[in-house]
Amino acid sequence: MTLYYTFVFGILAFEMVMFLLLALPVPSKYRKPVTMALIRPFRLTQVQVAVKCILAFILLLFVDTINRVYSVNAELSQTSLASGVSDRNEVQSRKFYAQRNMYLTGITLFLTFTVFRTYGLVWELLELKESYRAEPENMDVDDLKKQIKDAEKEIQSLKERAEGLQADM
Repeated sequence: MTLYYTFVFGILAFEMVMFLLLALPVPSKYRKPVTMALIRPFRLTQVQVAVKCILAFILLLFVDTINRVYSVNAELSQTSLASGVSDRNEVQSRKFYAQRNMYLTGITLFLTFTVFRTYGLVWELLELKESYRAEPENMDVDDLKKQIKDAEKEIQSLKERAEGLQADM
């Protein structure tokens, strides 16, 4: 594997670890510090620019591997028409490497977007939990009983209106 595909594989392994840390079911008091520690480096402008450049590079590699797979498939179909076992084996091995590189770059791009979306969902969940815990519990039993009585009165009036409409028909 060439150096840049080894680099892409390293990025893929890093993304898998990040996704695992974000997706593990841990309590909120541990999840928030872990999430903040994971995302803190990515909030810097220089790191964001570097990540975008790396993703663009991986996208170019992905497009290149798709073109290479198509050209190797065309060459394989031409080789199958002409006999030559050693040529066919060599073309099939190139097809394997081209497909491997295509899947490697494709899943790396997919997992990048998945990790960013998962981070957004986890962060939103943590914010909702904090806002829920911050709300005071001012409702007492008397307020709830009053709300129930009001709802029952409204239901009764709606039933009467429905009966009146049914009688008009």
